[in-house]
Amino acid sequence: MRSIRGAVVLFAILFVIVGFVYPLVITLIAGVAFPDQAGGSLIRDDQGSVIGSHLIGQNFSAPSYFQSRPSATTVRAFNGMASGGSNLGPTNPVLLAQVSARIMALRAAGVSGPVPADLVMSSASGLDPHLSLDAALIQVPVVARARNLSEDRVRDLVVSQIVPDPTSPYSVNVLSLNMALDRISEM
Repeated sequence: MRSIRGAVVLFAILFVIVGFVYPLVITLIAGVAFPDQAGGSLIRDDQGSVIGSHLIGQNFSAPSYFQSRPSATTVRAFNGMASGGSNLGPTNPVLLAQVSARIMALRAAGVSGPVPADLVMSSASGLDPHLSLDAALIQVPVVARARNLSEDRVRDLVVSQIVPDPTSPYSVNVLSLNMALDRISEM
């Protein structure tokens, strides 16, 4: 009986430490040391309203915006509560049909040349906010035409938005890029 009581007391102490004290301490340290990241790396507009996050992609479909990488999340695209890939293998007919449809949609929008994989295939999380530089640059003629801007100006904007990314030597955050695009269009 004594060992059971000791085990229950030890369990209760560890439950409080590991379940409450440790997470609270780590959350407080993160909030002080990394306030932006601990708060979700939110992006705000000029009025201070939250319009997104640097960490989670958004769905853009208008030709006047750079398209994001496809999302495989359920219910809606870029659903942070349903992060995950599609689990469709490279020979799965459903995946092949999705990729084919995405390529046809890009061609219909005016994208020409070889299509980078990240424009037609979702990431493992389904939430990736970044595109490779190649995937952004191939969309420049479409966006420039839709915005009535020169391709050189839009291409320069894309290059100015390159961010460090450990998975790719050159990538851009699509939301940040589209926000910068809106700012130059307003000028």
